[in-house]
Amino acid sequence: MRIPSLFTSVCLFVTMAPGLGLAAGLNAEMTKYVQVLEAQTKKQETGFKGFDAERGRKIFFDARPNDKTGTISCATCHTSDLKKSGKTLVGKVVEPLAPSVNKKRLTNVKDTEKWLTRNFKQVYGREGTAREKGDVLKFIIAQ
Repeated sequence: MRIPSLFTSVCLFVTMAPGLGLAAGLNAEMTKYVQVLEAQTKKQETGFKGFDAERGRKIFFDARPNDKTGTISCATCHTSDLKKSGKTLVGKVVEPLAPSVNKKRLTNVKDTEKWLTRNFKQVYGREGTAREKGDVLKFIIAQ
């Protein structure tokens, strides 16, 4: 009898915490940030079912026109392999983006917000939406 009740408890917990998959492995501060992004997205989009790594991948690799480089995407500086170092447009080294190889990544909300805002503005010419930020974070975490 204990196994079914444990199974039921785990299922209920996962169902009640839809952002858990994204927040898994994040510290408390970053988990709260992801929950804020989820709440914002739910207010903006009826039927929101959670962040999606595939949408995040598309955002990350979406190339946009750029005066300096012809086109630009997140991968322009971070490379197509988030586990490797990249370079900014001015040649500054960018440490790997994937938290699986760079334990400093996605540990500080202030830094994460700063870089998401800066990078969305550089690539897209605007600040990203809560959904876009959550999708990109989910993609990065999956690396």
